[in-house]
Amino acid sequence: METNPRNITWHPSLSHHERALLRHQPGLTIWLTGLSASGKSTIATALEQHLLSVPLAAYRLDGDNIRFGLNADLGFSPADRTENIRRIAEVAKLFADSCSVAITSFISPYRADRALARKLHEQAGLPFVEVWVDVSVAEAERRDPKGLYKKAREGVIKEFTGVSAPYEEPEAAEVVVRSGETSVEEAVVQIVGYLEGKGLLKVGGE
Repeated sequence: METNPRNITWHPSLSHHERALLRHQPGLTIWLTGLSASGKSTIATALEQHLLSVPLAAYRLDGDNIRFGLNADLGFSPADRTENIRRIAEVAKLFADSCSVAITSFISPYRADRALARKLHEQAGLPFVEVWVDVSVAEAERRDPKGLYKKAREGVIKEFTGVSAPYEEPEAAEVVVRSGETSVEEAVVQIVGYLEGKGLLKVGGE
């Protein structure tokens, strides 16, 4: 007889399709990745505003904001970065399964971690759209709205992505936004255009 050492049981609920029909909208995750100061959060906010005006239920999960609560116990070591992304991937999956549009804006520097986030969604039959907000380190450092690159160069911040820690560029992102030459409005149009073209904003892709 197989035992369950944690004494937990998965409780089945409505299927995702049943929820989608009842809520009259699909669920999916839009995963924005890129360097600090690439414009991820600004684009994610504008995208959320647009989708809510459609109207579609949408919610933005921000890399900085999540560390004030759910991930307040995590630092920036490679292991903590991986756990940070694992947790938010699970949360985004729940939003998507509830038939909301989860919009995440996280540096998420490691390909393996982003692949895990995608796999979690695919295993649940949920769409996952990776959006690479592409900007050079030089341009991100020129912007540096929070002064983080300056602190990293001075050694005040350790393991800072793009300076003293790696960013592994996506190899097959569904959408690539060239942040240095694309306005926020144009980025939203580009992302929404992809979603509409794939039928991801309609129930059942109708």
